[in-house]
Amino acid sequence: MTIVASVDDEERSNAVVREAATLADRFDEPLHVLSVYEESEHDHLLNEKIDIDQKPTDEDRKEIARTVAERASEGISREHEVIGRTGNPAEEILEYATEVDSRYLVLGGRKRSPVGKALFGSVTQSVLLDADRPVVAVMDSN
Repeated sequence: MTIVASVDDEERSNAVVREAATLADRFDEPLHVLSVYEESEHDHLLNEKIDIDQKPTDEDRKEIARTVAERASEGISREHEVIGRTGNPAEEILEYATEVDSRYLVLGGRKRSPVGKALFGSVTQSVLLDADRPVVAVMDSN
């Protein structure tokens, strides 16, 4: 079994990886840090953040996702594997968790108004509702 930390380019991601590392240590399980690049009309924002000018290829997107996972893992001394995937984040997270038979999924969450949830959806909410294994949500402290 494996502990899977699902991260994005938000500041809270390092806290997600730290919590996942704690679980991995406690259960003596491998730690995988997963990031999923979802192509959207907002690609340019992420691309600017990581200094890419041209439209990325599928392999570029996977590399971008791996880079996001590596950044979220900075300062974590525990051995871990970094994984980058592309597609719908909730679906990819759940699919990966099944592939590696994860013991726990650890991901970040933030408080949103009911209208915000309805308008923008939530990867965390989708994973919580559809997961067939325990999910740990590390909530934003803001």
